Parts: sequence; C-alpha cells; structure tokens
Amino acid sequence: MEQHQLDAILAWMTRAGLDGLAEQDLVAGMAERCRAAGLPISRTIALIDTLHPTFEGRAFRWFNDKSQESGILEYGPSNQGDRAEAWLRSPFRYMLDTGSSEFRRKLGDPPDPNPNAPLVNSLSEGQTDYFAMIHRFAPEGSMGQMDCCYAQWNTDRKGGFSDGDIDSLRRLMPTLSLAIKCRAVARIAGTLAEVYLGRDPGQQVLAGRITRGIAERIHAVLWFSDLRSFTTISDSVSPDQIIPLLNDYAEAVISAVEREGGDVLKLIGDGVLAIFKADDATQAVSCALRAGRALRQNLLAVDARRRKENLPTTVVNLGLHIGEVFYGNIGSDTRLDFTVVGPAVNEVSRIVALCRSVDRASLLSADLVAAMSPTERAKFVSVGRYALRGVGRATELYTIDPELVQR
Repeated sequence: MEQHQLDAILAWMTRAGLDGLAEQDLVAGMAERCRAAGLPISRTIALIDTLHPTFEGRAFRWFNDKSQESGILEYGPSNQGDRAEAWLRSPFRYMLDTGSSEFRRKLGDPPDPNPNAPLVNSLSEGQTDYFAMIHRFAPEGSMGQMDCCYAQWNTDRKGGFSDGDIDSLRRLMPTLSLAIKCRAVARIAGTLAEVYLGRDPGQQVLAGRITRGIAERIHAVLWFSDLRSFTTISDSVSPDQIIPLLNDYAEAVISAVEREGGDVLKLIGDGVLAIFKADDATQAVSCALRAGRALRQNLLAVDARRRKENLPTTVVNLGLHIGEVFYGNIGSDTRLDFTVVGPAVNEVSRIVALCRSVDRASLLSADLVAAMSPTERAKFVSVGRYALRGVGRATELYTIDPELVQR
C-alpha cells in the first residue's frame, strides 16, 4: 500500500469516528478501502467489551468472500460455558496473558505442538494467514471491562500477508481502535442512561436536559405497582432468596410496561413507578391497560416456575391513575433525578396501597376510567368510594369485572 493510500484511509477513519459512524460500518469501510488499495484482507473481526447488563461486548465481522455473513455479534460472559474454554485458548487471551500486542500464524504451517498454544478460530478456515492485534487503553480511558480494542485480519492470498501489509495494519489499528471506542462510549452512555433512568428520561438527559428545575407539565397515565406482603416474605425466607424474588417480579412488571410503550421511572424497593404518555389520553390509557393484561400473563409464568422450584410467590398489586404531573429534573446541583412529581403521583401511590384492603390485585381511579374508550369502560366495576390518605377528597375506585377474570 502506498503512503498516500494509507493516509487517505487514516483520514477517512478519523472523520468517520468524529461523525459517530456505526462500528460495523467502520470495520467494513476500512476493510474495503484496504482491499481497493491492494492490501488483501479477506476477513476481519474487531471486538470491544462494553458495559451492559446482559452481554459482555460486541464483535463486528466483515467477510469479502460472502461465505460467511458479515454483521454484529453481541457476546455473553467469556468466563461461562463453552465460551470460557474458547476464550482461554484464543490468541487474544494469549496476548493479554503475555503482555504482547500482536499474534500471527501462517495457516499453512504445521500446527504448534504445544497443547496450550492459542487456537485460531474456525472463521480462518480456507485462509492463508492470520494476524491479530490488541490496542490497549490507559486506565483513565477505560470503562469497566472496556480497556482495549481487539482486531484480527485474514487473507486468502497465496503466501499470506507481506511485511508491508503487516506494517500497514499496524499503522491502521490505533485509529480504528479510537474510532470504535468513540462510538462504543456513546453507546455505553445511552445504555446506562436507559437502564438506570428509563428509555424516555435517558434520551432526554442525553439530549441535554440536565438543568435542575427544568420540568414540563404533562398529562400522563401513572402506574404504581408493588408486591403484596413483601415485608412478611422478606422476614420468612433466607436473605439470598430476596433479590431473585424481586428480580423475577420486576422483570414481569417492567417487560409488560415497556412492551406497551410505557417508561419505568423508578424502582423503589419492591415498587415500580411508570408513566404512559400519548397525545390522546384514551390511547395512553389503552396502552396502560394492555400492559396490565400482559403483566397478568407474565405472572402466570413466573408463579408457575417459582412454585415448581419450591420458591415463594406473591401478588403484584397495581394502581392506575391519570393526571397532570411535572416531568423533569429534580434534586441538587450534584445529584439529580429525572422523574414525575405532583398530587397525581401521591394519589396513585395511595390507590395501590388500598389493593390489599379491598382484596383486589388492581385498582383504577375514576379519572382513569372516565378517560377509557366505552368498550374498555364496560369491563370495569366500582368497588366504592374511598378516602385516600393525604388527599382532600374521596374518590371512587374501580377494578376489572370479576366475571371477566373468571372466564
């Protein structure tokens, strides 16, 4: 590869990284430009770890011969199951353990007789050369396990890579790593904001809404759910059963809410506060009601599994209300929360607290029932008027018609 060609690829990667080009497009764009400049890459994979609750990192694969499908692979923990053995024998693990930054194997050479020698993965079948590198980040530039960028290149050219090809890959790797890292850091920020704040609050915070006291007045359906007799259960089971119980029932609730477009704002012990926003109140109510039905289906599966495993089960109490709230940043200069506040929030928390008293798993306010479509409204019956603690007026509460539940 000529120097001006190398410079052009480096300039493109720099610009693409600044523009936030997706990692898969970065890898594919680099590989295709290298081939056009005479560097005979036939396959490449770049990997970077991340911060995510369910997977360890992401791999970006490009294949020139189309015998394999290019794309993105999100991989789980490398220390569990079959993946653990593959990782222990991988060239990348070898480089980490030995402190080296490169590993090369001519694929036509006799295999290394050392039983602990690194194994080149199956994606190198039909290739003539394998070259891998690690570009490490300084501790100040790392995030959790995201402390380096891995990349491997193959060629199917007879004789493998030339010395000049290897030198070009060495020149390209730091810029590729930095461009991938820039996009990965932005992705991590989005993941953390969504996981810890909720989808819509996370998006608003990342869009710049981080000034204390900035809140908008919105009309929304409010969802508050908690676990019946959670304190009693906590006192009667071993401590190591409490978190799994909370996780099982929180998953049932949160998945139901998010499936129907709601935003979970807070996990308060065993409680969940969520909202459903829509330009049309009837539409928001319908989304909340569908989420309530999805929750009941989720709970059937959770309870059945836990009973089979001889684990304690409980009831999820649900309160639904609709009203005007303030939605935005509340807190101090150094610690903010993006949430909803207002009398309607207090009311929905009081409504769910009455579920046990009236022996109903769900209670809805009269305001919410009034905002339903006529078809939905026919499915609910009044359970009477109740004085809510801290609320100046009594309110009529509703629940789903028991005859419909029994069908």
